[in-house]
Amino acid sequence: MKEVKIETKLKVYDGMSELPINVQELMESAILARDNAYAPYSKFKVGAAILLDNNEIIIGSNQENASYPSGLCAERTAIYYAGAKYPTNNILKMAITASSQNQVTDKPIPPCGACRQTIAEYEIKQNQSISLYFMGAKGKIVESDSLANLLPLLFDNSVL
Repeated sequence: MKEVKIETKLKVYDGMSELPINVQELMESAILARDNAYAPYSKFKVGAAILLDNNEIIIGSNQENASYPSGLCAERTAIYYAGAKYPTNNILKMAITASSQNQVTDKPIPPCGACRQTIAEYEIKQNQSISLYFMGAKGKIVESDSLANLLPLLFDNSVL
């Protein structure tokens, strides 16, 4: 048997004012998207904003319905729209923010497992990492320079 240690390196900002200006603007877009989320059941709104290599910003918000599994997360909404509208452009950065109407969300909230897998798929597709920034409704913001930091044992097409 061999023991393996996996390490992750992340940056943590105390608030939006510490972010680079272009990331502040991207997070502001994610906040606007979050505010427009349709989440009448969970009361948990998520917004995502993507910066493409052509300087387009694509936003997405979570969209729920009464048949819970049929809804879609903000991150995947934005990624799939970017992939459909700009199929040859790379995703450079993604900002994600989440808030709950049931409690204060002041801790960074990372993407769910399905969204992590989707982001990983696009990193592989474009052969380039995507910088991720995520936060709650307020407070600290985490930066990861690649999805691989959040999903280190990646399931990809090499196993298919």
